[in-house]
Amino acid sequence: MSEPTSWFVYILRCADQSYYTGITTDLARRIAEHNGGTAGTNSATKSNAGARYTRSRRPLELVYSEACVDRSAALKREYAIKRLSRSKKAELADTGS
Repeated sequence: MSEPTSWFVYILRCADQSYYTGITTDLARRIAEHNGGTAGTNSATKSNAGARYTRSRRPLELVYSEACVDRSAALKREYAIKRLSRSKKAELADTGS
């Protein structure tokens, strides 16, 4: 039996219509952090734990996510997505997850 997928690569559409790509093990928590929420945080975690890029571009919308088998695969896919043109990222966003 194989381990369940635990890493995700995702694309967010920012309020200024730019795209942000990242990886996480908990998609819902990470999106909440990017949007300034505190879902799943403890007292030691800052409430503005979203990326610096996204803090001034809220609200954010999840437009694409993809499960990966491990962290290495997620990082490789994130790198590949970040190298795509804006129009190719928009195509991925249109396909959803």
